[in-house]
Amino acid sequence: MPLAIFDLDGTLVDSAPDLRAALNRLMAAQRLDPFALPEVAAMIGDGARALLLKAFVARGAAFDEGLLPSFLDDLEANSAVLTRPYPGMVAALEALSAQGWRHAICTNKPIAATRALLGELGLSSHFALILGGDSLAVKKPDPGHVQGVLERLGVPAGDAVMIGDHQNDIRAARGAGVRSVFAAWGYGDGTGADLSAEAPSALPAILG
Repeated sequence: MPLAIFDLDGTLVDSAPDLRAALNRLMAAQRLDPFALPEVAAMIGDGARALLLKAFVARGAAFDEGLLPSFLDDLEANSAVLTRPYPGMVAALEALSAQGWRHAICTNKPIAATRALLGELGLSSHFALILGGDSLAVKKPDPGHVQGVLERLGVPAGDAVMIGDHQNDIRAARGAGVRSVFAAWGYGDGTGADLSAEAPSALPAILG
């Protein structure tokens, strides 16, 4: 059975509004200027710690590692206030399942926040496996993150595809020997992807 491995933020769900809200609450507590939505979208993809590092660098401030746990707690508690699946995504997942595909998630978002978000949105049941950025010793763009998905589900690389909106997804897929599909509706850059989808509704035809 073939496997479709999905990134989360910017691919399955439009989470930038909630990430921005949590980040700006932290910025306010640190008496730093807030960020606009496009600024936050451009910083998404490398996980929560990297997001904070980029934000503090952008504000010319030193990042305190002690701020990360409270940010993660805020994000987990408020992950589905504004976040929603991209239009057509649930229908695409159902259509792919009907075509015989299994689904997994490989995201750099911490696993607790990932599970909380999927549960709130009612998406958990679509996925045979969920790996977050702290589920393994490595994360994307390290191919070991994608390989971890393949190993746990017993799927050869040739029977899988990675769908994501970020260079981390494309590079991790290539390193793992997995085809990549660029999610052009997301936040990132699709350079080097094997295929490109302009909308979630295009996925069943592309993968079919």
